[in-house]
Parts: sequence; C-alpha cells; structure tokens
Amino acid sequence: MPSAGLVFQSFVLGLLLGGLYALLAAGLTLYFGIMRVVMIAHSAFLILAAYLAWWTHARLGIDPLLSMVVTVPLFFGVGVALQRLLLARLRAATLTMMSVLLTFAIAVLVEGLLGYAFSGTQRRIQLGYGSASFGLFGARIAVVKLIAFGLAAVALATLYLVLKKSTLGWALRATIQHQDAARLIGIDTERVAGYGFGLGLATAAVGGTALSLDTTIYPSLHWHWIGPLMAIIVVGGLGSVPGAAAAAMLLGMAQSLLQIPMGTTWAQTVFYLALFATLALRPQGFFGGRLAQRF
Repeated sequence: MPSAGLVFQSFVLGLLLGGLYALLAAGLTLYFGIMRVVMIAHSAFLILAAYLAWWTHARLGIDPLLSMVVTVPLFFGVGVALQRLLLARLRAATLTMMSVLLTFAIAVLVEGLLGYAFSGTQRRIQLGYGSASFGLFGARIAVVKLIAFGLAAVALATLYLVLKKSTLGWALRATIQHQDAARLIGIDTERVAGYGFGLGLATAAVGGTALSLDTTIYPSLHWHWIGPLMAIIVVGGLGSVPGAAAAAMLLGMAQSLLQIPMGTTWAQTVFYLALFATLALRPQGFFGGRLAQRF
C-alpha cells in the first residue's frame, strides 16, 4: 500500500505534467479546429525546439529559457509558411486525410535533420538549478518541473487572452465555429488560418523549451509524444482548446498516479484506454460540447 506522501507527490507531479500536456495539446487543437488538419509533425517541432534550447545552453552558455526569444517568433513564422505554402494547397475534400500524410513526411524530415545535425546521441541540459527542489507537505518538487509548469501556464493564459480579447482571436474563433459563415461577414479565413497555424507551432517552441529542462532528448523522441497528445485532443473534444486542457490535466494526473502500482511504461496506456473509451462512448469528446461553443 503506497504511503500518503507518495500519493500526494505523484498527484502534484501529475498536475505539473498535465500543464505541459495542456500547452502542447492546445496547439494540436488549433490546427484541427481551424483547418481540420491533423498535425503529426507537431511533436517533431517540439523536439526541435528542445534541441535549440540545448544548443543555446551548450554552445552559447546562456540559459535555455532565453532561446524562446528567437524560437517563438521563428516557429510562428514557420507555421504560417507551412500553412500557406503546403497545407493550403491540399484539396478541401481530402484535407484531413492528406494532412496526415504530409505532416508525417514533415515529421520524418525534421527527425532526419536533427539526426544529421546532432547525431543520435542523447542530449541533456546540465543546469545549475537542475537538481534543486523544495518540500511541500512532505513531497519533493523539482524546481525545473515547476518552471516548466509556469511556462505552460503563462503560454496558455496568453493564448486565452489572444483568443478572447483580440480581433485576431475573434476571427480565429469564428473560423473554428463555421468557416463559411466567417467568410460571409468579411473574415479572410485563409489569412486567419495561417496565423492560427503559426500560433499552434509557437506553442511547440514554448513546450519544447520547457521539456528540455528536465528531459533527455534524441531525434526520434517525438514519436513518444504524439500518441498521448492525439489521445488528449480526442478525449477533450476536437477543436476545443479548453476541452483539451481539461483532458490533459486529468490524464496527466492519472498517468502519474498509475505509475505507483504499474510503473512508467504501463502507466502511459491510460491515454490509449481513454481514447478507446471516448471513441466507443462519446466520439465528440467528453469535454468538447458546451466548452467548445463558449470558446
């Protein structure tokens, strides 16, 4: 029987992990909500951002968090370019299916470039505060995990404000709800789709930097992430950013708690069990309905 302290620590770690999952799933939700694009390459760009953060620290000797000054606007621009130059050229009738094939190819290309540039050697950032931790009601919380959660929280709050308070956000939400109606009221949905894609990829820049603080990285690591993230956006409701965030927090905590009796490898099956249950019982997602309409 696990001790109460161990359960509490697993709960807190699950909460922190869920915040990171929520940020990464928000990007995937934007892609699908705006364009009905399944962006397989999202996690590959996540690992690319992690490598850029590692390179910033290893070669330039500065804190990897500062790499976001370059990577966030860079990834935004790459996202806009990908949407306008590649995805916008796909036929609407087969967009979702063809986007899977196209973005799969992009993911393999990014992985290959990372392997060529950095080799397949595993990399890890050695930070002065990397081993620091503090106590919380008997639990030990790593400082880097708290920083990663803080980055996710700030990025999600910024994304929320953009979507709720800005003109671009109103146009994005209108496009997500009904593209044809958005066009009728004068919204340039093609331009909005490009900006939305850029925002989604910018979240990968933040998430990859957060991931690099406490994770050993290697070029093929993105395949480990894409399955759970896809499960999250299905469980949360395709196209619903708040739904994806709710599912991410719930599944992140479930994964962490299940690691106590099942171990790390088997605990991750909770994502796929939740995916199967969603497809069988509520294909529209467990958190999507009213939340998607509000947001």
